[in-house]
Amino acid sequence: MSSLCVQRLSILTLTAPLRVAWVAWVAWAAWAGSVSAASTVTIGGKSVELPDDIAEEHQKLIDNIGIYDDSELDAYVRGVGERLLEESGITKPEFSFTLLDSPDINAFALPGGLIYVNRGLLAYLDTEAELAGVLAHEIGHITERHHSRRKTASFTSKVAAVSAYILTGSGDVYDAASMYGAEIISGFGRDMELEADSAGAEYLHQTGYDVDSMLSVIGVLKDQEQYRRMQAKASGKPSGTYHGLYASHPRNDLRLQTVIRAANELDVDEMPENPEIPGEYRRQTEGMVYGASAAAQGESDRFYHNKLNFTFAHPPGWTVSQSSRAIVATSADGSQTLTIGLARIDPNKDTEASLIANAQGEVTDFEALEQYGLNGSTAVASSGGQSVRLAVIDHSYRFLFEGEAPDLGAADAGFRTIIDSFRPLTGREKVTGTSHTLHYIQVPRGATFASLASSVKLPDAENQLRLINGYYPTGEPRTGDWVKVIR
Repeated sequence: MSSLCVQRLSILTLTAPLRVAWVAWVAWAAWAGSVSAASTVTIGGKSVELPDDIAEEHQKLIDNIGIYDDSELDAYVRGVGERLLEESGITKPEFSFTLLDSPDINAFALPGGLIYVNRGLLAYLDTEAELAGVLAHEIGHITERHHSRRKTASFTSKVAAVSAYILTGSGDVYDAASMYGAEIISGFGRDMELEADSAGAEYLHQTGYDVDSMLSVIGVLKDQEQYRRMQAKASGKPSGTYHGLYASHPRNDLRLQTVIRAANELDVDEMPENPEIPGEYRRQTEGMVYGASAAAQGESDRFYHNKLNFTFAHPPGWTVSQSSRAIVATSADGSQTLTIGLARIDPNKDTEASLIANAQGEVTDFEALEQYGLNGSTAVASSGGQSVRLAVIDHSYRFLFEGEAPDLGAADAGFRTIIDSFRPLTGREKVTGTSHTLHYIQVPRGATFASLASSVKLPDAENQLRLINGYYPTGEPRTGDWVKVIR
């Protein structure tokens, strides 16, 4: 193992829970060993040449999360991004905009001008200007060369996060931020976030969009933060940290207000008119999938993932959630967790070697796995008085399992239930369940969010409606106003 790899492992171990560190490091190690040559990929109907490592990460996202299956909405998002570039005179690098089929409330950029927006974020925005604010912020990260200005370790953290991100083609929107920190996902410090805001605000101004829309987006994300804190407090669990987008900003950040005001005062010779068409954002997002799609569904004792073509059983009372870091199975009392991530299969290293090379401490109870046509390895790793159940199974990707509990002896049977039942889907198991969708209605007389939520079969439906409509934690809609509902 190289000294750089050892250094990276120690950083992750210190800054993240053990279960996350092992998964993220393996994904990073697989990426870091690739050769940086050039590859051509097709994005939005255009051929784009990218370094091999970035092209590979892009392809993983597309293969496993997928582009959201709405060509009109995808073209709409891409059109807003391209309008920002054209009106701002940005020609380098060659930018692309991709709408991913993920419920996570996030957007992010990869080096080379690749910008991604999750459909989950669109449900919480109200206007095209807010969408433009998100895209302008991500464009700002690239034009300000933030990826190249970060330390190497920080950059590799980003790519490691993206490697794990492909698990969330259809994750649970309510738990989307529970497993990772802003530093791992974003990697951009406060000063860089402000630089991206400043540049993005200029691009909005030059395009004719309302610059204050960036503040509206931050309000949306901060409402999510507040909601998650309340959920965590009620359940007695840690709240985690929200995703990287604007993560460093408080709602009323004075430095942020300053850069927004500065953009509003810019002198543009021929200030374009606001390009928004009234009601167009509402028309484009009508009927969009909300939350988990049919690509990943669960039953009382089994979880299915259609895009990655696997299923596993779990003990009674356990729940399975997905985040942009991993899939996590949790016992009813919350004391036992098994985290599943993935990395690229290394043909030069079998599952046993991969497990041993990346486990911390003493490895014991090694066992080869042969199940359902799949091969893998499992063992117990012990360090500092803590023991964890590890496993590696190859199935299109190298799936990485890590089970943690205060008493591994008491919890291990549950971990083995999941690991030993991991298998490909059968034909009859694919595409189980249905998806919820987003719709717009004008508020009937006397309606409240409680009454609108009464027919919505989602956990805490009233607060979900409040969040997507910008009324969290209090307030009621007015008769005749357009509001979003979930069906």
